[in-house]
Amino acid sequence: MKLNTRANEKTEVECRVCRRSTNHRILASADENGSEWQAPDYEISWSSSHQIVQCLGCETISFRVCSESSEDNPIQIGPDEWVENIQVDVYPNPNEGRKSLADSHLFPSQVERIYNETVAALNNQQPVLCGIGIRALIETVTKEKNATSRDLFGKINDLVSMGVLTREGADILHKVRTLGNSAAHDVKPHTPQQLGLAMDVVEHLLQGVYILPHHATRTFT
Repeated sequence: MKLNTRANEKTEVECRVCRRSTNHRILASADENGSEWQAPDYEISWSSSHQIVQCLGCETISFRVCSESSEDNPIQIGPDEWVENIQVDVYPNPNEGRKSLADSHLFPSQVERIYNETVAALNNQQPVLCGIGIRALIETVTKEKNATSRDLFGKINDLVSMGVLTREGADILHKVRTLGNSAAHDVKPHTPQQLGLAMDVVEHLLQGVYILPHHATRTFT
């Protein structure tokens, strides 16, 4: 174990007081890594970092655990681009009591229903259902906007071609799509940190597709 090798580093963490991802300073850290043989020719390696972190905005202190394993599949963000799959847990849970968007009534009925059920799953600590709901939200939006590709990877890219989504936004949604796939196909529970950030991304999409255009039309016409 190595102590405080990451002390004073800055990192983004979901803050339960600021209600969003903010810059935090690592006050103290304890890092571990190791490996074990599952068969004569099959080795699993792992690493974890336990951190006390402080928000650089509101100064709230939290505890964070980052872990990864050679068993975790990388996340695809492009046709030939992958990133590491790092599991992050934050304590206390920054998503407790998360509220729905005030203008969610502006969503199409099917989108609104899935959105409300997904927020409820997040608040009730049902990570698998929440992950499935996040994926369903993205797919429902792409269908509602008439994306034509056969799979969700292509449909997200269609939104870029249609001017509904930026390239940067699509790259983030691909990470969220992979999270949803793991929940739906592998029944994999994701951490509150991952699910909270995924909901932030999806809510940003919903605001850009439905809420802001509605208010812009009413304000400037």
